[in-house]
Amino acid sequence: MAGATIKTVHAIFQSMEYGPAATCSTATAQAWLDNHSRSLGLFIDGKFVHPSDRQTRSLMDSKGGLVCSTVCATQADISYCVTSAIKGFEAWSGLSCYQRSQMLQRLASALGQHGRSFSELCDLCRVSCSSATLVRMLQYYSSWAQLRDTLIANWMPLGVVLVVVSDDCSLYSLMLKVLPALAMGNSVILVPGQSTAPAALLLAQLFVGARLPAGALSVLTGSDMSMAADVAQNASISYVTYSGSKEDGVKLCKATAGMGVPVSVTQNIGTTCPIIIFESADINSAVDDVLETAFKKNKEVHWVLCVQESVLDSVMARLRLRMAGLKCVALPSDGARVLVDTAVQDAQNKGAMLLQSCAVPSGTRYPPTVLCGAAPSSPCVVTPSPGPLLPLMTFRSNTEAVTLGNHSPHGQAACVWTEDLTLALETSKSLSVGSVWVNSHPLSDPCLPVSGHKDSGTCTDGGQEGLYQFLRPSSTCVLPRATPVALDYAKFGTDATPFIIPDETVGTVKSFAQFIAGKACKSECGASVVVRSQGGGSVLGYCPDGGQKDVRNAVEAAIKVQPGWMKKCPSARAQSIQSLAKGLEGKRQDIAKAISSQTGIPMEEAEVEVELSIARLRDWAAYCDKVHGGTLPVPQSGSGLSVPEALGVVGVVLPDKHPLLSMATLLGAALASGNAIIAVPSQEYPLPALAFIQVLLSSDLPAGLVNIITGRRDKLTKALANHSVIKAIWYWGNSEGCQYLQYTCTKPLKTLHLFCQTDKDGNHGSRDWTHASVLEEMWRNAVQWKSVWIPTA
Repeated sequence: MAGATIKTVHAIFQSMEYGPAATCSTATAQAWLDNHSRSLGLFIDGKFVHPSDRQTRSLMDSKGGLVCSTVCATQADISYCVTSAIKGFEAWSGLSCYQRSQMLQRLASALGQHGRSFSELCDLCRVSCSSATLVRMLQYYSSWAQLRDTLIANWMPLGVVLVVVSDDCSLYSLMLKVLPALAMGNSVILVPGQSTAPAALLLAQLFVGARLPAGALSVLTGSDMSMAADVAQNASISYVTYSGSKEDGVKLCKATAGMGVPVSVTQNIGTTCPIIIFESADINSAVDDVLETAFKKNKEVHWVLCVQESVLDSVMARLRLRMAGLKCVALPSDGARVLVDTAVQDAQNKGAMLLQSCAVPSGTRYPPTVLCGAAPSSPCVVTPSPGPLLPLMTFRSNTEAVTLGNHSPHGQAACVWTEDLTLALETSKSLSVGSVWVNSHPLSDPCLPVSGHKDSGTCTDGGQEGLYQFLRPSSTCVLPRATPVALDYAKFGTDATPFIIPDETVGTVKSFAQFIAGKACKSECGASVVVRSQGGGSVLGYCPDGGQKDVRNAVEAAIKVQPGWMKKCPSARAQSIQSLAKGLEGKRQDIAKAISSQTGIPMEEAEVEVELSIARLRDWAAYCDKVHGGTLPVPQSGSGLSVPEALGVVGVVLPDKHPLLSMATLLGAALASGNAIIAVPSQEYPLPALAFIQVLLSSDLPAGLVNIITGRRDKLTKALANHSVIKAIWYWGNSEGCQYLQYTCTKPLKTLHLFCQTDKDGNHGSRDWTHASVLEEMWRNAVQWKSVWIPTA
């Protein structure tokens, strides 16, 4: 038709107006709060408790209005809660797996019925978590409750578990701790953050409707992290697990040091995660998901965008187009605005170019901003400020992309964008993170196991692997709790080397060497300590008194060979461990004599220990290619992979009991899973380990993969704890050493496996090193898990 104007599809969509936004009603949640007079008490013994004369803490909504107030628990409330939790554990663990599963399923049904109340309450408290997400989690863990005795045989619940989360932690992260603990038969005392407390109390009330035994789930609210440490002091607490910010996690670890209770940390607040876009990526989809991930979702982490140089212009053009309609983001406070302005100014001074959705307004709102050309050392990358800032860095090669992705001290997650599946899998394998999403935005599902890599945590959450933190092998005994001692952390392990006065034994006893970087050598300081027979009897020889410099040399050698050892195929690692067993078999008589002469046991018993050690190394060789992992039953379209990975360099302070068998067990666990090891022999019985060095000298293990440093236990423990490269420490020693490690190994976080050999009266603890269950337990302590999500649609 003459004069008619033909519009393109793009023009039509650009001219369309948005419909009116749906009004968000919170009437149901408000009614529930009004029913509690907007003053939520503690949840103890299956009911709400409103103690009088308690401090309260107010929770405000986004507009500054009062949502509710919560009670700050006191020591009397804590005692009452723990007593109830003990009874709750007896009742809950006494049920059959089927009965526990049915109760969790009933809770899922109740949550479906009251999903509106739950969702509205989450919106009021600004803790985004849909009821459908929690229903999925309940269904998943109810199945594991049903199958615990079938698929996880010979493991038992720990007892009373304390779950602690920081104020800014999500409800999803909270329930990812609570539900698996309950599914495995533990009772749970929950200490939520301020924003998650109302939703946690509502869920506890729904649990009562599902007929959960009174005391199986308790909720204590407080004013700060100190209350969690007060709860952990109770001798009936078996395990403490924390999720949230690094600062609060460190405070909790230091506050509980020396109490004899294991503490695990998951840092999921404030970490820095990379988004990597390769030239082979679908740029349009990648940019859309970058904006969705970095600016529109509830941000618990900070993202860094890494783009290949060849597609930088294309990515920039699409970012300008997509960002044009983005609205300003509200900042938490005026102080946050100052931090954002400072970070932007610093980035500009270092050559970064700003790409913003609109002009910068005054006040506590700030537009989504991309800092193009940010330097890896820039504060906006290393220590990002709160606010909608996305640093953008470029790379040229695939190797450089992995280097940028691993630049952060955190190792929580990463997104990888490429249409090349081989490149995607290789990059995912090389990134030191717990979760990798390929061509997709972050996906959370309880079946995905995630370990905190580097400084992001010390435990695994999700999947079957995440259940083991709430279980113990049935063959191990429950260790007694300890009382913290007055320990000067600065002076720990600094005692002067004892003098060795020359006497008539000079030249008649043997001088032993330690083993570093594949060589037998003396200590850097040149000092030695005396090796005596049992009970401080006759002098059997002298061994080096190792220290910090020796540990440093060993770590330098270990980090050179560990990546290559980890990449070796499992069958190659198995052959090397088999050769170690053969070498031990060839020197069985010499090592049996060393065991007998120092420990004082009969020669027949020493020969049995050598035989068990040979068999244990062969077991580990067979274990190398039996490592679990594979595809996961993710409900969305796509493939989820779980991959076990080595920790890196592991420090081991060996026990006194069964000095050879324990060393073979722990050494084999580290090697079979791809780790390097720095072992400190028993201070009381070092001779078997010193004799084992001759086996290592003739083995085909890479030089530096196994290091044995002799000397005083406390001095070497301090050196291991203060080396930033060592990822994990397995310690058998005294209570002071356990307390020192818990207090010190927080910067960076180290995975600790602690065992106090002696109690306050000096009595030795026991452990059955001959039991087969030690294999699976130590293997699970030697690996960390990574989940990879690859969508298919």
